[in-house]
Amino acid sequence: MELNKQEKLLLKKAKEASLKAYAPYSKHQVGAAILTNDNSIYSGCNIENSSYSVSICAERVAAAQAISKGEKKFTLIAIYVNSTKMFPPCGVCRQFLAEFSPDLKVIYANAKEIRLSTIRDLLPDAFSI
Repeated sequence: MELNKQEKLLLKKAKEASLKAYAPYSKHQVGAAILTNDNSIYSGCNIENSSYSVSICAERVAAAQAISKGEKKFTLIAIYVNSTKMFPPCGVCRQFLAEFSPDLKVIYANAKEIRLSTIRDLLPDAFSI
Protein backbone atom coordinates (compact mmCIF):
# COMPACT_ATOMS: atom_id res chain seq x y z
CA MET A 1 0.00 0.00 0.00
CA GLU A 2 1.38 3.36 -1.00
CA LEU A 3 0.78 6.28 1.34
CA ASN A 4 0.87 9.90 0.21
CA LYS A 5 3.37 12.39 1.66
CA GLN A 6 1.02 13.64 4.39
CA GLU A 7 0.07 10.09 5.44
CA LYS A 8 3.74 9.06 5.59
CA LEU A 9 4.54 12.08 7.77
CA LEU A 10 1.70 11.31 10.16
CA LEU A 11 2.73 7.66 10.42
CA LYS A 12 6.32 8.76 11.13
CA LYS A 13 5.05 11.03 13.92
CA ALA A 14 3.00 8.15 15.35
CA LYS A 15 6.09 5.88 15.34
CA GLU A 16 8.08 8.58 17.14
CA ALA A 17 5.32 8.96 19.73
CA SER A 18 5.25 5.20 20.35
CA LEU A 19 8.81 5.43 21.68
CA LYS A 20 7.53 7.53 24.59
CA ALA A 21 4.77 5.11 25.62
CA TYR A 22 4.48 3.83 29.16
CA ALA A 23 3.40 0.22 28.67
CA PRO A 24 4.83 -1.97 31.45
CA TYR A 25 1.78 -4.26 31.50
CA SER A 26 0.84 -4.94 27.88
CA LYS A 27 4.38 -4.33 26.55
CA HIS A 28 2.71 -2.77 23.48
CA GLN A 29 4.03 0.73 22.88
CA VAL A 30 1.46 2.61 20.82
CA GLY A 31 1.80 6.03 19.24
CA ALA A 32 -0.74 8.17 17.44
CA ALA A 33 -0.60 11.38 15.46
CA ILE A 34 -3.70 13.31 14.49
CA LEU A 35 -4.07 15.93 11.77
CA THR A 36 -6.49 18.82 12.26
CA ASN A 37 -8.46 20.71 9.63
CA ASP A 38 -5.85 23.49 9.73
CA ASN A 39 -3.00 20.97 9.12
CA SER A 40 -1.67 21.02 12.68
CA ILE A 41 -0.35 17.71 13.99
CA TYR A 42 -0.68 16.51 17.57
CA SER A 43 0.73 13.25 18.86
CA GLY A 44 0.37 11.02 21.87
CA CYS A 45 1.32 7.63 23.28
CA ASN A 46 -0.45 5.06 25.39
CA ILE A 47 -0.07 5.46 29.14
CA GLU A 48 -0.88 2.35 31.15
CA ASN A 49 -1.65 2.08 34.84
CA SER A 50 -1.82 -0.87 37.21
CA SER A 51 -5.46 0.11 37.72
CA TYR A 52 -6.28 -0.73 34.10
CA SER A 53 -9.38 1.43 33.86
CA VAL A 54 -7.32 4.61 34.23
CA SER A 55 -4.99 3.73 31.36
CA ILE A 56 -5.36 5.88 28.26
CA CYS A 57 -4.82 5.01 24.63
CA ALA A 58 -2.50 6.91 22.32
CA GLU A 59 -5.38 7.98 20.07
CA ARG A 60 -7.17 9.79 22.88
CA VAL A 61 -3.94 11.37 24.14
CA ALA A 62 -3.27 12.80 20.67
CA ALA A 63 -6.85 14.02 20.26
CA ALA A 64 -6.86 15.50 23.78
CA GLN A 65 -3.68 17.43 22.96
CA ALA A 66 -5.45 18.95 19.95
CA ILE A 67 -8.71 19.60 21.78
CA SER A 68 -6.86 21.35 24.62
CA LYS A 69 -5.47 23.75 21.99
CA GLY A 70 -8.97 24.47 20.63
CA GLU A 71 -8.89 22.04 17.70
CA LYS A 72 -12.01 19.91 17.39
CA LYS A 73 -12.08 18.79 13.75
CA PHE A 74 -9.73 16.11 12.52
CA THR A 75 -9.05 14.80 9.02
CA LEU A 76 -6.59 11.95 9.59
CA ILE A 77 -5.14 9.88 12.41
CA ALA A 78 -2.20 7.49 12.20
CA ILE A 79 -1.66 4.82 14.84
CA TYR A 80 1.47 2.70 15.16
CA VAL A 81 2.41 -0.21 17.41
CA ASN A 82 5.80 -1.91 17.31
CA SER A 83 4.37 -5.42 17.11
CA THR A 84 3.56 -8.10 14.59
CA LYS A 85 -0.06 -8.00 15.77
CA MET A 86 -2.41 -5.43 14.22
CA PHE A 87 -4.17 -3.07 16.63
CA PRO A 88 -7.00 -0.97 15.19
CA PRO A 89 -8.42 1.68 17.54
CA CYS A 90 -10.32 0.20 20.49
CA GLY A 91 -14.05 0.80 20.87
CA VAL A 92 -13.61 3.64 23.35
CA CYS A 93 -11.24 5.46 20.99
CA ARG A 94 -13.56 4.88 18.04
CA GLN A 95 -16.46 6.47 19.91
CA PHE A 96 -14.28 9.30 21.23
CA LEU A 97 -12.99 10.17 17.75
CA ALA A 98 -16.43 9.82 16.13
CA GLU A 99 -17.72 12.51 18.50
CA PHE A 100 -15.46 15.06 16.81
CA SER A 101 -14.95 13.75 13.27
CA PRO A 102 -17.25 10.95 12.10
CA ASP A 103 -15.56 10.92 8.66
CA LEU A 104 -12.04 10.72 10.09
CA LYS A 105 -9.61 8.75 7.94
CA VAL A 106 -7.62 6.17 9.94
CA ILE A 107 -4.22 4.64 9.22
CA TYR A 108 -3.18 1.90 11.59
CA ALA A 109 0.07 0.07 11.26
CA ASN A 110 2.45 -2.34 12.91
CA ALA A 111 6.01 -3.35 12.12
CA LYS A 112 4.89 -5.30 9.02
CA GLU A 113 1.57 -3.98 7.75
CA ILE A 114 -0.42 -0.79 7.12
CA ARG A 115 -4.22 -0.58 6.89
CA LEU A 116 -6.50 2.29 5.91
CA SER A 117 -10.07 2.78 7.08
CA THR A 118 -12.42 5.42 8.46
CA ILE A 119 -13.99 5.83 11.86
CA ARG A 120 -17.39 5.44 10.22
CA ASP A 121 -16.36 2.03 8.81
CA LEU A 122 -14.78 0.96 12.10
CA LEU A 123 -17.81 2.16 14.12
CA PRO A 124 -20.81 2.16 11.74
CA ASP A 125 -23.46 3.08 14.33
CA ALA A 126 -21.64 5.47 16.64
CA PHE A 127 -23.63 6.64 19.65
CA SER A 128 -24.90 10.19 19.36
CA ILE A 129 -27.31 12.40 21.28
